[in-house]
Amino acid sequence: MLKFSSFLKPYRFSVAIALTLMLIELAVELLHPLLMAKIIDEGILKEDLSLVMVWGGVMAGISLIAFVSGMINSFYAAHVSQSFGFDVRKRLFVKVQEFSFENLSRFPAASLVTRMTNDITQLQNTLFMGLRIMLRAPLLVIGSVVMSFFVNPFLAIIFAVVIPVLIVMLIWIMKKGSRLFKKVQSKLDHVNDVLRENLIGMRLIKAYVRRNHEINRFSHVTDSLRDSTITALRMIETSMPILLFIMNMAILFILWNGRSQVISGNVQVGEVVAMVNYGFRITSALSMFSFIVMFLSRSQASAFRISEVLETDIKPEPDEETVTFKQGRVTFDHVSFTYPGTDQVVLKDISFTAFPGETIAIMGGTGSGKSSLFQLLPRLYEVDSGAIYIDHIPINTISMKNLRDQIGLVPQEAVLFTGSVKDNIEWGKENASKEEIIQAAKAAQIHEMIERLPEQYKTRIGQKGVNLSGGQKQRLTVARALVRKPKLLLLDDSTSALDVKTERKLLAALRNYSCTTFLITQKVSSAKEADRILLLEDGVLIAEGTHDELRKNSSLYQKIYHSQMMEELSNVKATN
Repeated sequence: MLKFSSFLKPYRFSVAIALTLMLIELAVELLHPLLMAKIIDEGILKEDLSLVMVWGGVMAGISLIAFVSGMINSFYAAHVSQSFGFDVRKRLFVKVQEFSFENLSRFPAASLVTRMTNDITQLQNTLFMGLRIMLRAPLLVIGSVVMSFFVNPFLAIIFAVVIPVLIVMLIWIMKKGSRLFKKVQSKLDHVNDVLRENLIGMRLIKAYVRRNHEINRFSHVTDSLRDSTITALRMIETSMPILLFIMNMAILFILWNGRSQVISGNVQVGEVVAMVNYGFRITSALSMFSFIVMFLSRSQASAFRISEVLETDIKPEPDEETVTFKQGRVTFDHVSFTYPGTDQVVLKDISFTAFPGETIAIMGGTGSGKSSLFQLLPRLYEVDSGAIYIDHIPINTISMKNLRDQIGLVPQEAVLFTGSVKDNIEWGKENASKEEIIQAAKAAQIHEMIERLPEQYKTRIGQKGVNLSGGQKQRLTVARALVRKPKLLLLDDSTSALDVKTERKLLAALRNYSCTTFLITQKVSSAKEADRILLLEDGVLIAEGTHDELRKNSSLYQKIYHSQMMEELSNVKATN
C-alpha cells in the first residue's frame, strides 16, 4: 500500500481530518474506563451522588463528541477512498493504453479487467476501513495497555506480556493470508476469462448446443475459486479464536489476582473494573482483527497485482519532429521477426518495396506470416533485425502516434463499438465532418445500406455489431479506416465476407485515395485486382509479381489458382 501513497497527496487535508476525528473517538474510548474507576471509587463507594452526576455528565458529553466525530470521519474516509479508487483506476487505464502488444501479452484481458475492478475495489475498501476503524483497532490495543499502567502497573504487566505474543501471531497470519489471497485473485482472473469467452461466443454456444459443456466449465473454475477462498478464510478465522482465548485468559487472571489485591487493600475496586474494561476493549479490538487481517491480506495481494501493471516498462518514444508522409513508399529491408517469449521465427529476411499508390496483395497459407507482417508497419511489434522505411525514413525513428495517425488499419476481426453508425466511422478520425463520413462510407460500399436503416447514420449498433452481418461489419471498419485519409491502408483479410461484385467495387474505389494499400487475402479474385502480389510460405517471401507473372512462374500460386477455379466450377455445376 505504501507504493500508492502518491495517490493520497491531493487528499492530505481530508486524510488529516479523518485521522484526527478517529483519534478523538479513540481518546474518548480510552478515557471511559478511567472515569468509570473514578465514579466507582470516589462516588459510588463513598456515596457521593454529586460526583457521580458530574463525572457521569462528563462521560455523556465526550460520548456525544465521539459520536459526531465518527459521523464526520465516515464522510471524509468515504471521500478519500472513492477519490483514491478513481485516480488509481484512471492511471491504470491510461497505462494500459500505452502498452505495446508485447506488454499486453503478459496480461490477459480478463486479468486486466479484474485488476481494474476487483483489485482496485479491495484497495479502496481497505483505505476506507483504515481511516475509519482499522487504525483504531491496533491503537486501541496499544492505548489500552499504556492506560492500564496508569491505573495499576502491577496488573498491567499481564497485558505487556500477552500483547507482543499476539502481535507476532497476527503478523504471521497476515503474511500467510497475503499468499493465499494472491491465489484467490488469480482464480478470479480465470473465472472472468471463462465468463468473458462465454458471453462473446453466446451465439456459437447456442448454435452448437454446448450449454451444458459451458456450465460445467464455469462450474469447474468457480469451484476452484470457492475452494481457494475457503482455504484463505479458514486459516484466518480459525486463528482468531486462539487469540481471543489467550486474551480472555489474561482477563480472568486479572480478575482472580485483582480480587486478592482488593481484599488485601493494595488495589481499589474501581481500578480492577477499569483494568477489566481495558481488557474487554483489547478483546473487542482483537475480535476485529480477523476482519482487518482479511482486508489487509487481500489488499496486499491486490496492491501487488496493480503495481505489476503500473511498473511495467514501456519503451520510450523517439523525440522526433512531426513527419508527414508525402508519397507512401514502403520498404522492407531484410526484416526478421519473432514474437516475444517464443523461439520460432515468424518472418525471415523479408525484403520488398511498395511504390506510392500501389495496391499490394499478400497471400499465403495459414501461419505463413501475413498478419505478422502487417503488425510491424504500425509498430504494434518491433522487428528483430533489418529495418522498415516509409518514404526512406526508418519507422523506429518516428513516434508511434505520428506513425499511426497516417495509417489506416482494418483488422481481420471486424471490431465495432457500442454507439451509432456515425460514431463508429468517426472513431477513425475525431471530429470528422459529415461529408467526410459519407465519402468514406460510399467508398466502403456501405452508404446505401446505412441509408436504409431506421435512423440512417444515427442508428445504434449493438455491442461488437451484433445487429449487423459479417459483410456489413467489415465494410464499416473499412469506412472507419478511410475517413482518416491515410497514406498507408492495411486491409487484413477485410473483404472475406464480401461477394465478388461488392469487393471489386470496393477495391476500385480505393484507387481514388492517394494511399499505398496492402491487402491480405485468400481469394485469387481479389489478388488479381492488385498491382503486385507477395506470396509468403513459412515466413519466407518465396515469390513476387503480378497475377499473370505468378501464374507462369510460381508453382504454389498455380496450385492456389487451380484449386479456387475448380471450386468455382463445382459451385456453378451444383447451382445448375
